[in-house]
Amino acid sequence: MKFVIIVALFSVALAAKLDAPIEIISSNIDMKEDGSYSFDFESADGTKVSESGSQKQVGPKPEDIGTVSKGSYSYTSPDGVVITVNWTADENGFQATGDHLPTPPPMPEHVVKMLADLKAAGLL
Repeated sequence: MKFVIIVALFSVALAAKLDAPIEIISSNIDMKEDGSYSFDFESADGTKVSESGSQKQVGPKPEDIGTVSKGSYSYTSPDGVVITVNWTADENGFQATGDHLPTPPPMPEHVVKMLADLKAAGLL
């Protein structure tokens, strides 16, 4: 019975440690009247986030205004590797880059030749 109580207390202590909040060690926010903004923060576990954005006309009409943004975030993976993602979000959508993200394989040579032939023939 004592063993069960010890295991239960240990489990509660471990759960409390895992749920402890992570301290924010720096935080900056800048918002301007023209709609542009920037912010960044860093937490005690090494996580970093930054973002900036502004208003941009994204269509032919003056009311076609949207927010374009760019930023990055990084954190340490469970195996100790720092993962960094840089991104943009604009009229072309969301695009993220990072060394850990998969990339498509190179296009086969016969497909490259076929596309060049179709373009030369005016079919592309």
